[in-house]
Amino acid sequence: MDRKVIWSFEAISDLEAIAEYISKDSKYYATSFVQKVLEVSKSLSKFYERGRSVPELSNPEIREIFVKEYRLIYQIKENQIVILGLVHGRRELKSFIEKK
Repeated sequence: MDRKVIWSFEAISDLEAIAEYISKDSKYYATSFVQKVLEVSKSLSKFYERGRSVPELSNPEIREIFVKEYRLIYQIKENQIVILGLVHGRRELKSFIEKK
C-alpha cells in the first residue's frame, strides 16, 4: 500500500540549509543533492520499511535512510510517511531528538 510522503517544516528547513551550504562551493552539486533527496523521499511511499530504525531512538516507527552522508529521518504512520529531518551523519542527534 502506498503512503503519502509529507515533509515537516523542520525537514524542509534542514534541506534548504544544506543546499545553501553546498551551493557555496557548487550550485550544480547543491541542485543534484536536493534532487537525490527528493527522489529518495518519494520512493518511501512504497518502500518505507527499507530504512533502518534510528539507533539512538527506541521507536521502530522512526527510521532513517542515508543520502550521501546525510541521514534522512522519517516516521512511518498508518497512511503516511513524515519526513522529520535531514542530519549530517557525523552530527550527534541530541539536538534533533530534543526537538521531537
